Amino acid sequence: MAVKIIEATSEEQLKEFVKFNIDLYKGDPYHVPGLISDEMMTLSKSKNPAFEFCEAKYFMAYKDDALVGRIAGIINHRANKIWNHESVRFSFMDFIDDYEVSAALFKAVENWGKAKGMNIIQGPLGFTDLDHEGLLVYGFEEVATMATCYSYPYYAEHVEKLGFKKEQDWHEFKIQIPKEVPERFQRIADIVSKKYGLKVKKFKRTREIWPYATKMFKLWNEAYKPLYEYSELSPKQIEYYIKMYIPMLRLDLVTLIIREEDDAVVGLGLTLPSLSKALQKAEGKLLPIGWVHLLKGMYSKSNKILDLYIIGVAPEYQNKGVNAMIFADLIPIFNKYGFVYAESNPELEINTKVQSQWESFETQHHKTRRAFVKHL
Repeated sequence: MAVKIIEATSEEQLKEFVKFNIDLYKGDPYHVPGLISDEMMTLSKSKNPAFEFCEAKYFMAYKDDALVGRIAGIINHRANKIWNHESVRFSFMDFIDDYEVSAALFKAVENWGKAKGMNIIQGPLGFTDLDHEGLLVYGFEEVATMATCYSYPYYAEHVEKLGFKKEQDWHEFKIQIPKEVPERFQRIADIVSKKYGLKVKKFKRTREIWPYATKMFKLWNEAYKPLYEYSELSPKQIEYYIKMYIPMLRLDLVTLIIREEDDAVVGLGLTLPSLSKALQKAEGKLLPIGWVHLLKGMYSKSNKILDLYIIGVAPEYQNKGVNAMIFADLIPIFNKYGFVYAESNPELEINTKVQSQWESFETQHHKTRRAFVKHL
């Protein structure tokens, strides 16, 4: 039978759209499902503030009356203005190993994009950099993280056959946590602290971090602004992410670097125990016991893997050793809890600034993700 494409518009269809990823990868040891409730919120035009400057379409593919694929088309008008192009993004892409299915899905996004005046299609890219980015092209026998998505090897084969070319790669590293702070890091941290009047800021209670929450996301905007296809977070988005993420932080694994003269945040280290195994057990659901798996993943002493979510430094302090202050504080804490290695999460291959900070560590490049582009 021919492939039938249906746009997901109702709440019921949207839930089917989200759950397809979980069903397709059920039992796969490397795939880490997201929470259905979180993804529904991301795709909701009434709840996600990115729709202030974005528009989106969600397409599902059916064959023999069975759901066999999905894809989202996103137009981020703010990013298009910043990067001076007319681009439709593809995201939330999953399909069975059938070229007829993948071709029909991409054709739906391409036709919509052309109808809206777009002349290129890029992806996988989400509404913002806090959504999943890049298609896995190396590291298929490595477990995904909460911040990334796994994909079967045939995905990239389909995308390339459909005429897409590489635009950017992200590298991910497995970083061995040293038993003590590297001497070079400690020496630089002490010098930088005195030279620039900086100090480490730690928190014991969530209410203590709230006054710094907006500053943290503004630093994120400043530090990541020059990077590939970055879309600056609006005040409403910052408020949205503060409510979403601040309550789930493990405060002992958060380090801020503060300028003493005005309490400005100039460095940020947000890390968490890996929740990959917990999310696999939860299978996309918080209830009835998904939250128990997540709680155990967050605090269990048997969890030896750490995720580095955000390591950011204000532009005026980059290449001055502020990252050494962050790790000089965090490494002893990592060892206290018995973490063995950390996942860097995706870093642009051209971002030599961030990759140079791992020179004092034992690392392994174990995954690569790719953004593709095609002219319409």
